[in-house]
Amino acid sequence: MKCVFSRKGFDSSSGGGPSPIVRGAPLSLPIPAGKGMPGVSYASLGLSRHVRAASGGKLTGRSKAHADPAFTDDGFCLFGQCGAAQTHLENQGVGPGDLFLFFGLFRDGKQRAHHRIFGWLWVEDVVRHGDPAMEQLAEMGHPHAVRPHSTNDAIWVGRGVTAHSCHPELRLSVEGGPPSLWRVPAWLERAGLSYHDKPERWSGEGVLQSVARGQEFVTDLGEDDEAHEWVHRILALMP
Repeated sequence: MKCVFSRKGFDSSSGGGPSPIVRGAPLSLPIPAGKGMPGVSYASLGLSRHVRAASGGKLTGRSKAHADPAFTDDGFCLFGQCGAAQTHLENQGVGPGDLFLFFGLFRDGKQRAHHRIFGWLWVEDVVRHGDPAMEQLAEMGHPHAVRPHSTNDAIWVGRGVTAHSCHPELRLSVEGGPPSLWRVPAWLERAGLSYHDKPERWSGEGVLQSVARGQEFVTDLGEDDEAHEWVHRILALMP
């Protein structure tokens, strides 16, 4: 099984600042919709106040959001990807049966911003550009179906939920360090992570210097029992 650490939501370059933690739970703010691209207002998502604060007033409730990944009330997730990031997923062999762990940049009040996992998607299907099922997803308003971004647009579909707490095990960034410095389980260093091939990124003591940019980082759990136990423990923290 492949596991994808998938970076999503606001940060300093997409939106202007970290997403907030609200009533003890991470609230991932969708990035702004690109110029001329489909989107829904932040007000319609109930995010006016949060997006104004996170963007330093550059965005308001009237601004359009790229609402992706989209989590449904009945426990499903629709996640669109395209371009180089989609090609990377394909080249890594990611498909049905694999898992996305969505992470982003968050801040609780005035505390230092950090990376944390805020949701997951267990892939059941991949709907690609030109598939008849894209029409149904367009009717649901998914931006990658309403107006495909490129010819390799795809929407990853499956069970998925968001976190309802800020459990310490969902935090990636080390305490007191920069967001990009992660504390990771031993199995991940054994398995490796795409875009993180340089040995100097791994301390050998459970610390990883993650790359500054990038969206989809893929690892293969293989037959590593510790890896599978870790994944199921993380999912259990986001029921």
